[in-house]
Amino acid sequence: MDQFLLRQSIRLAAEASFSRSGGPGGQNVNKVNTKVTLRLCLNDLAGLTEAEMNRLRSTLASRISSGDNGEEEIVIASSEERSQRTNLERGLSRLEALISIAARLPKLRRPTKPSRANREQRLQAKRLHGRKKQERQRPGLE
Repeated sequence: MDQFLLRQSIRLAAEASFSRSGGPGGQNVNKVNTKVTLRLCLNDLAGLTEAEMNRLRSTLASRISSGDNGEEEIVIASSEERSQRTNLERGLSRLEALISIAARLPKLRRPTKPSRANREQRLQAKRLHGRKKQERQRPGLE
């Protein structure tokens, strides 16, 4: 994965639209369009191999929607700050992080077994617990 090429293609291909953001903020919320909605078409991404793109599609399947022309796209909204520019930068960085994490190859898990000492320790604890419960019973029930 070419991180620089990926970042550059995200910044060039992402379409930003601005709207009024909700929440507290007084008059600023009512009259300034600070909320940023970013739409990124997956076909416009550069810097990912075919395998990484397939991993991205499977990992982010719930976040991918079909756009106006039938192409797959990711939509992210950012409205945390009162500044349009800051929300745009935050949205772009979130988009970059989301794509780079989803495309990364997951670390392989090597299956392990508990050691013999761990198994013995577990069985000993079970025996003690059972003995403790048996001592609580009324005498003569056996």
